[in-house]
Amino acid sequence: MRILMLGNSFIFTNNMPQMLANLTGAEVIHHTRGGARLSEQLNPNTRLGSQTQAVLQKEKWDYVVLQEMSHGPITFPKSFFSSVEQLCRQIRANGAVPILFATWAYQRGGAKLMDKGWDYDEMAQKLSEAYHRAAQENNTLIADVGRRFYELSDTQALYAADGVHPSELGSHIAAETIAAVIRQREEGVR
Repeated sequence: MRILMLGNSFIFTNNMPQMLANLTGAEVIHHTRGGARLSEQLNPNTRLGSQTQAVLQKEKWDYVVLQEMSHGPITFPKSFFSSVEQLCRQIRANGAVPILFATWAYQRGGAKLMDKGWDYDEMAQKLSEAYHRAAQENNTLIADVGRRFYELSDTQALYAADGVHPSELGSHIAAETIAAVIRQREEGVR
């Protein structure tokens, strides 16, 4: 099994692709850059985009995981929905299955959340709504990591010191959530 992950530091922090590989037995490749948005993955004029476009055209994948910049679904919804739609089309043309990696709200009470002037519950809800809408509109799988963070954040140390990125435990929970979606689909296909 081959998995391509498209996103940013939420993916590469703590070497989460290796965690996913360990859980699934798959070869996991990631095309990421800190702060990258999904629209960049579509742009052949950027280094990241040209690499992604080449591998979607020339290599075979079983699953492609899509992760938008942390607040992108809220602050740039038009770009988010358009990018998901275009990437899902390309992924299906490749013969692969797209999975949306729904991300989490910034840490409750954290400086980054305060800087944005956002409420934790509101950010979590808006991210969840955007990712679920994109999954429904594109008939794709969703790994709702944001919901897991929301359920566990009061009892588990899921965030790095910056209150934005995942701790090692947070990355492991993300990998487990994505792996569970893949396992469920694989079992349903058999």
